[in-house]
This record gives sequence, structure tokens and C-alpha cells, in this order.
Amino acid sequence: MTKLTTIILAAGKGTRMKSDLHKVLHPIAGRPMLDHLMASAQELNPAQTVVVVGAGRDQLERALGERAETCLQEPQLGTGHAVQQAQGALRDLEGDVLILYGDVPFVRAATMRRMLERLHAEDAPAVVVLGFEPDDALQYGRVIADDAGRIDRMVEYKDASEEERACRLCNSGLMAARAADMFDLLARVGNDNAQAEYYLVDVVNVANGDGRTSAVVKTDDPREVAGINSRAELAEAERQWQDFRREEAMADGVSLKAPETVFFSWDTRLGRDVTIEPNVIFGPGVTVADHATIRAFSHLEGASVGEHAVVGPYARLRPGTVLEEGAKVGNFVEIKNAVMGKGAKASHLTYLGDATIGAEANIGAGTITCNYDGYFKHRTVIGPRAFIGSNSALIAPVKIGADAIVAAGSAVSRDVADGELRMVRAEQLVKPGWADRFHDTMKKKKAGENPAEGGPDGGGK
Repeated sequence: MTKLTTIILAAGKGTRMKSDLHKVLHPIAGRPMLDHLMASAQELNPAQTVVVVGAGRDQLERALGERAETCLQEPQLGTGHAVQQAQGALRDLEGDVLILYGDVPFVRAATMRRMLERLHAEDAPAVVVLGFEPDDALQYGRVIADDAGRIDRMVEYKDASEEERACRLCNSGLMAARAADMFDLLARVGNDNAQAEYYLVDVVNVANGDGRTSAVVKTDDPREVAGINSRAELAEAERQWQDFRREEAMADGVSLKAPETVFFSWDTRLGRDVTIEPNVIFGPGVTVADHATIRAFSHLEGASVGEHAVVGPYARLRPGTVLEEGAKVGNFVEIKNAVMGKGAKASHLTYLGDATIGAEANIGAGTITCNYDGYFKHRTVIGPRAFIGSNSALIAPVKIGADAIVAAGSAVSRDVADGELRMVRAEQLVKPGWADRFHDTMKKKKAGENPAEGGPDGGGK
């Protein structure tokens, strides 16, 4: 295969987002839109990735780390000028270049491959452009091409005639070319246009002037090349991604009771015959095994749910949570960095943090693991088949042995041995008749109140 370099344009200020965060770092399904694009491009195994940056350069370089090289476009004089800045970062001009946009995150790897395959077809076009036909062409640049996809010319909307604007084939901005061709053509692009900018699309017109042909490849789905420039467009991109993921999940054997109310993360993994009830949210890092049930209004992040496990309703699983086969986490239970063993249950109103709960253990309502002392986190270990009574506080670090019982209302600060009963309560004090005498005294006192001092006849309390 020919060596490939991907050049991603991300130098725009993104002013319409009205955000301190760089536009291409805004998340879709919990993942920066730039990372969605880079993941697709990575399927083509590029030898080099160069990101053209401008405003917000420091943010982008921190986010990219070692995954890509960056080059600065300053001042910003158009898309053609942006691609020119990448030339200095290229190791050489061998192979192909694929021009992508950081705010167009949903381009599929298959579409990128089609562009490169067309570039190496028998007629050897100088440039391949990705086109699309939207329902409303709006102010997109137009691609004027014949039925075979050979491009006659390309024109920006502001510079187009009425006849050219009537063409429905629009320019997505994405291009493929041989690296040497791309930079030779760019060197001859001028800025005699309405914006006084160097347009990338003009490389096609320069190639035409050389007597060479260029070609257009059309995407089947215009949503693939939708750009994101505002919060409203970001929300639409999120909706588009979620709709696709819901359809994919159901096609793979997941039951969604109310699909439009379930929100996935980019890396959510679901097994077969999983049931997900309404209003469930998956944050990053969640895996759900076969036959598990996620009940309504639950929130999961960084968690692993085993086969036949049940979560919720109204449960929260935080990072580090592992539910083994058949474990149950019920309503208003929060778990963080804890393992629930096979068949273990915490059915209601419980917080389990930094804990290991053995198989078949039962955690009563209102139980908490007191895992934080204000400076350090400590772990609670509960043995298999242990029974923790309601409203118990387990003060970590502490170990509850196998088959042990902690009586309801206990505050346990020392280890409990296997099979032991631990009851930690103050002695109950009983005073027969005290409550009756108290009520009688207070009623007589209230009946004898001076109306001027308030009470039933004096008004106000």
C-alpha cells in the first residue's frame, strides 16, 4: 500500500461555540470530536498524522500528546494556506495525503478508502474530492462534474453563478492527492476571490489548467460530512451518534424499552440479551455482559456488569465497580471502586465504596462503608454469605468474615470473625409511662397559656 499521511485542519477559532474549550475538543458521546475522526482515520494505518492548529494551540497539543504532530497556521488565510503549513511537518513528500477537518468527526474509514482507491484508479486523477448532496445545499461550495465524476471546476458559493448554485453536488472539503501533487498545486493557488483567501478547492482548478483531471467521490450519507460549528450543531451531532448507536445495539441483540431515552458512551460494550429500561445513561468505560438487566434511571460509568446481574432502578455505578454473575444492585444504591461477588445483593439505599463483597453476601438497606477519613481511602472486605443488617456503618479498614452477621444499626470499627455476630449499639433505656406523663404535662401547660403570650387563643407561634 502507498504510504499515507493524514492532515487534519483544526486552526479555526470556533467563535460560534462561545467556549473556552477548543471547538474540536468538545465531546460527542463522551469523546472529543477530534478523537472520533482520528479513530476512523487510524483504521487506514497512516504513517503520519499532522494537525494544523491556530487558536487554542496549547489545548490541542496537550490533548494530542504523542498521537500526532502539529503545525501552526498564523495568520489564518484560508484552507489552502492551512494545508501548506503542514508541508514543513512532513517527513517527505512520498505517498498520499488525505485532508480532513477536525470539526467533521463522522467520516467513515470506508469512505476514506474509497477516496484513496479512486486516486489510484487507471485515469490517475490529480485530486479526489469527497462530495455530497444535501437536502438543502445552502451556501456550500459546488462541484461541477460530469456523469463519470470527472470534475470540470469547483467554486465557492460566494463566487458561484446562479447556474452553478443550481448544482446540488456540494464540496465537503475533504480531499485526497499524492503529496507531491498537492503541494505543487497549492503553490500556484491565488487569493483573487471574495474572501481574499487561499482556497483548498482551487487545487482542482489549477490541475485542470495543467490538462489533468480530478474526480469526485460522493458519500451515500450526507450526515457523514456534517460540520459542527455551534452548540446547536453539537447537540444535533450527539443526537445523530446516539440514534446510530441505539440502532446498532438493538441489531446486536439488546432490548431497549425506550430507545430514545438511553444514552451511550463511545466505548459502551453490551452483550446479547441485555435489557435496558428507560432513562439509563452510560458514561465512559462500561461493559455489560450477556443477560444482564439495567433498570430505569440508572447511571453507569467505568463499571463492569456480569452475566445475569441486575442494576437499579435508580442505581449509580461509579468507576471501578465490578458486579459478578447474578449480583444485584437495587434502588438508590451507589457503588464506587468495589466488587460485588457472584450473587451478592445490595437492594436499597446503600453506599459501598472501596469494598470487596463476597459471593451471596447480603447488604441491608442504609448500610455504608465509611471509606474516607479526610485524608486517605480505606478498604472494607465482606466475606461470602455475610449478612449486614440495615443501617450499619462499616468503618474502614475493616473485614467482615464469611457467614458473619452484623446486627442492624451497628457501627463496626473492628474486624468480625467468620461466623460471628457483631452488635454495636448503646444499651436501650426503657422508662415505662414516661411518655404518657410527658404528654399530659405538656397538654396542661399549653391549655393554661396566657392568650397574650401566644398559643391557640393568642395567635402566632
